[in-house]
Amino acid sequence: MQDVLAQQLVNGVTLGFLYVLIAVGLTMVYGVLKLLHFAHGVIYMVGAFAAMVGILYLKMNFFVAMLFAMAVAAGAGMLIEKYAYRPLRGVHPITTLISGIGVAIFLENLFQILFSSEPQAFPEAGIEVSIMQLTESISLTNVKLYIIAAGLLGLAFLYFFLKFTKMGIATQAAAQDLRAASLMGVNVNRVVSVTFMIGSALAAAAGVLVALNFNSLFPTMGSIPGLKAFCVVVLGGLGSIPGTVVGGLILGIIESLSDGFLTGMIIDKDAIAFVILIAILLVKPSGLFGQNVEKV
Repeated sequence: MQDVLAQQLVNGVTLGFLYVLIAVGLTMVYGVLKLLHFAHGVIYMVGAFAAMVGILYLKMNFFVAMLFAMAVAAGAGMLIEKYAYRPLRGVHPITTLISGIGVAIFLENLFQILFSSEPQAFPEAGIEVSIMQLTESISLTNVKLYIIAAGLLGLAFLYFFLKFTKMGIATQAAAQDLRAASLMGVNVNRVVSVTFMIGSALAAAAGVLVALNFNSLFPTMGSIPGLKAFCVVVLGGLGSIPGTVVGGLILGIIESLSDGFLTGMIIDKDAIAFVILIAILLVKPSGLFGQNVEKV
């Protein structure tokens, strides 16, 4: 029992860092624009397919293809912000939400036309999935190690960006008060574009690593991870990056434990995220690190 528990905790931490990579972009966008970026999940898929194109057709090795995918996703995120959200800035939030849903559906259908709706194997990238024995009963694959490393590197980059760069400080100012930051000379449009680019690049990294781990990618692969990222953001508190980190790890560990001990007995592990979301909305709508919200 203890061996199973330890293995599931290791798996849960890995899954948690994967959720952090996806969700941190959502929480950054919400922090600056108070916008629910519903098309964020599809960016995860765009990243996986961009890496596949990089490996198959541009003959990149895996890590170069991953950087290529992050760059493509960053560009896609910037374009989505510029053409799907910016013209609607200031209108009712439901309008931008619908715009994001439209973008997600459009991109999923576009990729089904370009690459087929059937799951495809992730191409050989010079990396074989290998298993490392941490102890006699606890193992970890090299891909899961990459996920944890990518999560830690992503968070370190965000910390440096927000604390020590001019654009990062401008982003924090915009998150405090977008209008006041604009009046103080902050180029708000540039801040928002950079926020979308960073969040999209991190989501793409998650998509590439998952495609490598499961040797599979398909146009709708971002739907469930995208929805779970919303659960993580709500769990941690809307707009809170520390809350997103804690929320992602909590959700990952809970899912992993339920997968190890409760599979087939109560509910599927994917449903756990949404049960948690409903419970939080009922008990603490502001999340673990969010500001208090007024109930109506």
